[in-house]
Amino acid sequence: MADYTTEQIRNFALVGTSGSGKTTLGEAMLVDAGAIGRAGTVEAGTTVSDWDELEHQFGHSIDSSLLTLDHAGCHFNIIDAPGRGDFIGKAMSSLPAVETMVLVLDPAIGIDPVARRMMKIAKERNLPRAIVINKIDAGGDISDFLMTIKATFGSECCSINLPAGNGTSIIRCFQETQGESDLGNVADFHTQLVDQIVEVDEVLMEKYLEAGEVSPDELLQPFRRAMREGHLVPVCFAAAKEGIGVNELMDQIARLFPNPSEGNPRPLQRVTDGGRENLTVVPDETLSAIGHCFKVASDPFVGKLCFFRVHQGAFDNSTHPIVGNGRKGIRLAHLYHYCGKSHEEVHKAVPGDIVAVSKVEEISYDDVLHLDEAGWIAMDTITLPKPMFGLAIETSAKGAEAKLGDALSKMTSEDPTFVMERNATTKELVARGIGELHLRAKLKLLKDRYGVEVDTKQPKVAYKETISSKAEGHHRHKKQSGGSGQFGEVYLRVEPVAETTEGLVDGLDFVDDTFGGSVPKQYLPAIEKGVRRVMLEGAIAGYPMQNIRVSVYDGKHHAVDSKEIAFMTAGRRAFVDAVQKASPVLLEPFVKLEITVPTGYIGDISSDLSGRRGRIQGTDMLPGDLAIVSAEAPLSEVMSYANQLKSITGGAGSYVMEYSHDENTPPNVQASVVASFNPQSEED
Repeated sequence: MADYTTEQIRNFALVGTSGSGKTTLGEAMLVDAGAIGRAGTVEAGTTVSDWDELEHQFGHSIDSSLLTLDHAGCHFNIIDAPGRGDFIGKAMSSLPAVETMVLVLDPAIGIDPVARRMMKIAKERNLPRAIVINKIDAGGDISDFLMTIKATFGSECCSINLPAGNGTSIIRCFQETQGESDLGNVADFHTQLVDQIVEVDEVLMEKYLEAGEVSPDELLQPFRRAMREGHLVPVCFAAAKEGIGVNELMDQIARLFPNPSEGNPRPLQRVTDGGRENLTVVPDETLSAIGHCFKVASDPFVGKLCFFRVHQGAFDNSTHPIVGNGRKGIRLAHLYHYCGKSHEEVHKAVPGDIVAVSKVEEISYDDVLHLDEAGWIAMDTITLPKPMFGLAIETSAKGAEAKLGDALSKMTSEDPTFVMERNATTKELVARGIGELHLRAKLKLLKDRYGVEVDTKQPKVAYKETISSKAEGHHRHKKQSGGSGQFGEVYLRVEPVAETTEGLVDGLDFVDDTFGGSVPKQYLPAIEKGVRRVMLEGAIAGYPMQNIRVSVYDGKHHAVDSKEIAFMTAGRRAFVDAVQKASPVLLEPFVKLEITVPTGYIGDISSDLSGRRGRIQGTDMLPGDLAIVSAEAPLSEVMSYANQLKSITGGAGSYVMEYSHDENTPPNVQASVVASFNPQSEED
């Protein structure tokens, strides 16, 4: 379809359980639409979606991939997202680009934490959802699995087609009312679906109650409205590998799913000097262009690629949008439609479309491209999981630091859940990701694509320091060395404050309580600079400090010898003096764990976590003799939990970990960490 309108576009993301067949389903859709002649397989590494060599080596998706096809007069933009928990950030970041999230499930695997989490996020983001039960030809009790879906996600999950002939054919129960399916009488499912839809339309409900039936055409608009309001989650059935139900699914998407002009608008805001205000975008080509970058990637031949969704207006190579709060417009020389690694240049992107632009360094992940003159436009950012699994890295070869830095800069720009930290105290460069598999993939990419090999080791824990009581500190700095000397004296108070305290900047609320000119105003910034240096470097164990108010209330100065360096030193040492008296505490990061294991291992997992100072929050039983154990534990105790879980369950367990909060360390742990701190002495 060379040209298409906004109303003909269908944007949806295939997400969910790893191994459920998302990539195979996308491949089957391409074949059915005639976009490719023959379906590839994940096992052979020949699918359009998993085209990267790294994905071939790992045997599963590690990045989202865009697929495009035309079907039944509609243009499909399909985002095939990774299903493993380690790469969930890529799946989540694709949601702002689509109207509908399609969760793909395998009855043999069940509903894992990733599937639950994606459904929860989509619901919170007011994104219409649908479910595809795949692999219906593999046997198993599909009826029980459908009941499990309803019990897990709600009664709004209603089938719009049904398996028949032991999973060899499909009956469209949205349109059809006669026949027998593998799950029971078609009329019963049709009635359940209609009952759910008409609840959003009082006029149609009244007609339905009087006449006992309404036509499928009358249900179209209420169907989309029910999806938009979260009142209906359509459930479809397919066996993607055999092509069963694929055409029927695509027909339902083309006919029933919302197009960009019907979907729920994305949460955009206009930012001005007066603050932020919600901005309602309209997919109208005549309005000012607005687009959102949801993915950054690198193409070996094209270079940096930025994928963005057009929310309003149109983009072409004459458009010079502003990026975020930038002042100068950029030139979009070339726009591309991508399908896997294949691409074709397009001259214009209409509202609702998804395109890529190459070689524009100014665009980063989550940036909004706009032409707004009243302010700048921002997206209400989707909260991605905080990367907690870390490895300290250093180059294996001498002199490769610059090459490493350049490679890491490109990699972190492509993946917002892959971050680099440099600990000034431990002198460690730490790479952090969602889990061990995530980091293993990144290190393999670092070696294969950028030719940089690194050595790794477990990093030290990123503790934080704070205080638990009020105290006062004092220091007089006096230095005489022949000519002009140095003099500054500072008295200050410290007290703990909440993280939400107004005026807190980088964990510090600095207050001037002096009077009578005891400390001239020009020296207060120097005192604050000294205090902030301690906040950064730590006072008791060498870790950054947080949530402290410092009030300077007195001091002395000298007309000749007082200088900024003197008050900076006095402020630093007075602050350390006060912290030592204010019952300092060491905070350690705690993480949330969702551990999926066979039920026979629940006791072993609970016992092991208890030995790691973990706390069990609850246990949910799943179909297939599986359970999810929810827990909180100190990060220091579960840094290498993947190995322990593998040992306990024989490889049958999996887990998802994310940052939760900070807690005081036990006295013995704090004493050990403080005792190992050996700050370098410095000359004033």
